Amino acid sequence: MKITITALLLLAAITAGAQGQPGTETKDSEAIHARIADMSHEFDATEKLLEDLLWYDKVGDIAFVDKVRLTGPPRHRQTPTGNAFHDALLDNDLVFYSYVFIPKKTKQNRKYPLVVFSHGGIHGTFTTVYAHVIRELIAQGYIVVAPDYRGSTGYGKGFYRSIDYGGRENDDVLAATRYMIENYSIVDPERIGLLGWSHGGMITLMNACRHPETYACAYAGVPVSDVAFRLEYQNPGYADEFTAPYHIGKTPEEAPGEYARRSPVTYAKELQIPLMITTAENDDDVSVLEVKRMIDSLKFHRKDFEYRIYPPMPGAHLFDRIDTGEATRIRFLAYEFLARYLAPPAPFKSPETLRKAGYRFN
Repeated sequence: MKITITALLLLAAITAGAQGQPGTETKDSEAIHARIADMSHEFDATEKLLEDLLWYDKVGDIAFVDKVRLTGPPRHRQTPTGNAFHDALLDNDLVFYSYVFIPKKTKQNRKYPLVVFSHGGIHGTFTTVYAHVIRELIAQGYIVVAPDYRGSTGYGKGFYRSIDYGGRENDDVLAATRYMIENYSIVDPERIGLLGWSHGGMITLMNACRHPETYACAYAGVPVSDVAFRLEYQNPGYADEFTAPYHIGKTPEEAPGEYARRSPVTYAKELQIPLMITTAENDDDVSVLEVKRMIDSLKFHRKDFEYRIYPPMPGAHLFDRIDTGEATRIRFLAYEFLARYLAPPAPFKSPETLRKAGYRFN
């Protein structure tokens, strides 16, 4: 929990007001915790604004950077407010943001491949921790769209609680893809690829399996693959993210079908496009056993796909996203796979050229 001077002053003020008033301690304590919890969303929004500025510093030398407002389906769980005007409009589409990166070498009269990048985390957000990956993609000539789908942090409590893990968040990513096709004539609709790690890898798998008409290929790193299985090996508190009343609201035991609906393994039989999956034996977030469930399901349905299971690696869950030369070489293999189907203008010839693109020097 983030504690600032403002939060401490708030705590002191409420505590002082409660002194000498028997029976108010519990009520005031609950109010303090609720206010501080709400303030965390305000802190996240401030941090997000700073991150948005950093994007121009991190990639502004090679890319045009934009942030656009789009709409996805209505919230999956509606909460009446008691206001007749607002309650009549609860089924309005949900507004979300997406980042757009266009290489500065792009020419208006040409077509370029698009990479749809989905960030990870249950309540993650798209930040400059991905700056090197974006630089690497831009250097190859890809246009990139990166949606902050519903449930992402940095947009307030209401958006945070609009989370729909494995559900309509996938529709947000699809909406961002369609936006790029419909509004940028420089995007080649025949060369669109999906890319993501962890929860982003899960969104990649879901869209690859369910919307083969839209995408040419997909790369899923350390992907969440079976939500019910995942909750079996995570810490007990992890399940609270899913059983929250504004989210699924039930456990896998209470709603097995609902959790299956939100899991890529359920849709393995629908895969029709080229797919690559990678994982590591010592992944300390998404168990290799969970990823193998997806791999085994794809094999069972006789799907043609590629996968790599790496031995224990430095960085564990982040093994191919850290900033070492070894991770660079692993990402080079991922980019080779994407380039095979997306034909970027300037594919990397070696890990060394990739390294220079992402880090300026090698």
